[in-house]
Amino acid sequence: MENLKLWQRSPQRWCITGKEQSNLKQSMTLQESVNLVALTKYLKHLEDKYAEIKQAMLKKYVPVQRKAELDEEMIVTLKRRDLAETLNKELQFRHQRLQIISNALTSWVKSDMSSSFEDFVEQIQKTKSLPGDEGIVEELLEDDPGKAKEAEILLCYIERFNDLMSLGEYEKAACFAANSPRRILQNIGTVNKFKAVGKIRGKPFPLLLFFETIFSTSHACRRPIDAELTLEGIKCGLSEKRLDLVINWVTQERLTFSEELGDVICDYGEQDTYNKAKCLALAQMIYSDCGLHKKALLCLCKQGQIHGAMEYIQQFKDFTYDDLMQLIKLCPHTELIQCLTREWNGKPPSLSFGLAILHLFSVDMKKVGIKLLQEISKGGKGVVEHLMINDPFFSLENWQEMANICLQNGFDKLSHDIMSILRSQAGVTEISEEDDTVNLMEHVFW
Repeated sequence: MENLKLWQRSPQRWCITGKEQSNLKQSMTLQESVNLVALTKYLKHLEDKYAEIKQAMLKKYVPVQRKAELDEEMIVTLKRRDLAETLNKELQFRHQRLQIISNALTSWVKSDMSSSFEDFVEQIQKTKSLPGDEGIVEELLEDDPGKAKEAEILLCYIERFNDLMSLGEYEKAACFAANSPRRILQNIGTVNKFKAVGKIRGKPFPLLLFFETIFSTSHACRRPIDAELTLEGIKCGLSEKRLDLVINWVTQERLTFSEELGDVICDYGEQDTYNKAKCLALAQMIYSDCGLHKKALLCLCKQGQIHGAMEYIQQFKDFTYDDLMQLIKLCPHTELIQCLTREWNGKPPSLSFGLAILHLFSVDMKKVGIKLLQEISKGGKGVVEHLMINDPFFSLENWQEMANICLQNGFDKLSHDIMSILRSQAGVTEISEEDDTVNLMEHVFW
């Protein structure tokens, strides 16, 4: 083809293009171009080339009329296909219906047959308990053509989904499941099918694609995903380190929250310390929505939002003394304990400072207790006296125990100040250990 010389005809004469002249020069010398034998030989070469091209055109191309004939044949074939598909769907539906009837008959024969077969079928319709019913036995056995047609559609939808999965069209299968009628494909069974696929090198994770699709359609359709699927989706997102997706899913408020969901996100935050604050914020949102105020309060404290935690305590008055003591054990922040043991917005302290100190020393949290004692010691005797006077929960015996703890841990001055304040109070006398006729608990220091 490259050496083929193409001739163009003008109204006046035949001419050879520049490219053709170049080809001619490459194939014939000047002497050959005026030699009749050489020209005859070259003409034979061109004729052979022309015949070759003509033969190739006959094989590679067909007349335009043939295209019209093929179009008509395709239309006829498509009509036949549509008829075959319609018949196939009808036969599939009949097969499913007969299969359920057959299973029902088998179950009836295995039973005591105390009731008639018709009554047995009616019972299946009510309970939908026949194995393998896919949740649509009632519709398949329904006499109403409309409901039966709907059941047929559902069956075809399931079959189409399975076809897409078998063909490896996982993105299309995910969209198909997300838009399935009655959410028939939004269940753990579908999740397990995507899990079985696993990861495919160079392609998006099919399971993650499925959750991305159903969560986005849930937001669009304003229908929350159930708790089980929500939990599986969040676990999948976190396993793929897609916290950005998880944040979007949780904040769009189209999921069903649960305590286990909040726990999963908290656990992830413990492993991913860089994103711990974000995880705690998400978990706090979930716990609050579920009414799990103790866990929500703990999340606030772990984030360092002490003032927010105090406002939360004031808003929800369900926290007991034991709850708050457990809180400082799980989150022993000095600022938190100080806020809990002081007045807040004109309201009395939620905890006794002295009891908090004793509790910390009793549960092997001595370091936190010592840090609090250091803070009190810095304030001098006046601060200690104010604390003692305004602590209605701490008895004389407790203060004496506090003084001993201070003495044992090197806070001699603080111990001395506590005992000095106790002696200075009217009606308070120091009782020796030998005098066991006096009950220390009879006097409560106010």
